[in-house]
Amino acid sequence: MFDAQKLWRERLGTASKEIGRYSRYIFNGHIVIVLVFLLGTAAFYYQEWVKTLSGDFPVALLMATVLSLVITISPIFTFVVDPDKVFLLALEERLESYFNRSIVLSFFIGLYLIVLFLGVLMPIYAQVTGSGFKHFLPFLVVLAGLKLINLFIRWRVQYYVEESTQRLDTFIRFVVNGVFLYLLFNQAVFGFVAVVGGLLLLLLFTYYKQTKKKGLKWERLIQLEERRMMSFYRLANLFTDVPKLKDEVKRRRWLDWITSSLPYKQEATFLHLFLQTFIRGGDYLGLWIRLTVIGGLILYFVTFGYGQILFVILFIYLTGFQLLPLWNHHQNKLWIQLYPVIEITKKRSFQKLLFVVLSIQSLLLSVPIVMKGEWLVSGIALVAGIAFSYLFVYQYSHKKLT
Repeated sequence: MFDAQKLWRERLGTASKEIGRYSRYIFNGHIVIVLVFLLGTAAFYYQEWVKTLSGDFPVALLMATVLSLVITISPIFTFVVDPDKVFLLALEERLESYFNRSIVLSFFIGLYLIVLFLGVLMPIYAQVTGSGFKHFLPFLVVLAGLKLINLFIRWRVQYYVEESTQRLDTFIRFVVNGVFLYLLFNQAVFGFVAVVGGLLLLLLFTYYKQTKKKGLKWERLIQLEERRMMSFYRLANLFTDVPKLKDEVKRRRWLDWITSSLPYKQEATFLHLFLQTFIRGGDYLGLWIRLTVIGGLILYFVTFGYGQILFVILFIYLTGFQLLPLWNHHQNKLWIQLYPVIEITKKRSFQKLLFVVLSIQSLLLSVPIVMKGEWLVSGIALVAGIAFSYLFVYQYSHKKLT
């Protein structure tokens, strides 16, 4: 006899083993030491920066924006696999307990992120408002309830086929969540907060009425689950080979001008290959952009003198280390062995590309420092970033590639 709860426990156990298996490689290297050092340094300077804040700092707007993102982005971990759209389709009506458990698990994972972000932002709130940390638990309770409502809304929205409906729902929830939290953190009149919160309940009721007779969109659920696992596999692939990782190629036509600027000659064969892979293959370009943006925001909003130079170097190191797997991206393609190019050319091309990418990142990370008027620190950060990029590429990565 079919047991939905047993199936869910088995799927959870399989996913936990898979994640635990690769997590040992992720959290068992020198990058962990760098991250601990980075977090420790960031915590120290963050504490010093908080002490400089005055009462006119827009803390309510900052907290509402950040926490609204955390609450609005509410993935539901269903652990469904491709064969389910055939074998579980007939049992859909008996899977209510299965998906309820998925929502509960997703809630506790989301609650962990809420505690993390709220814990980071509360020192700012305590400093600016002078109220201390007495509001931490009340805020946490309200945020937990808000997260649960968003999860239920997200689940009902997945019954729609149209991508536009899901994007519109995400935007609407982000705005409503943001307004609700802004009023909450500003300690507005309870009636106003309740009205905005009622909009979310009305949204949930509307989606429920419209979808209660709809069937599950199995292809969509499977696609979302595979996408989440591929994101984890891409992270794990930075530390060990992941056979289940599927290559994803994106056209990115708007960057064609970069590849077309390369010379068409035999010596540039691998330079073309690595550049095209960096732009189109996997998540290399996305990773570079994310780390550059995060580093730029930290450098712009947090001022800590010459310590900013260290942050620039750390972000370059994190980027360079996570771009090293680009070297082995095509290792299983035999046709590359047919290239009439000597092996040393491949290595030089990879190092050239990596050095240029990290140097550009050094330049971009120095811009936020310039925008704050710290020209000397910005210049030193740029020179130090390029120098570190050279040492990383031609000394550290040289040994790794060998």
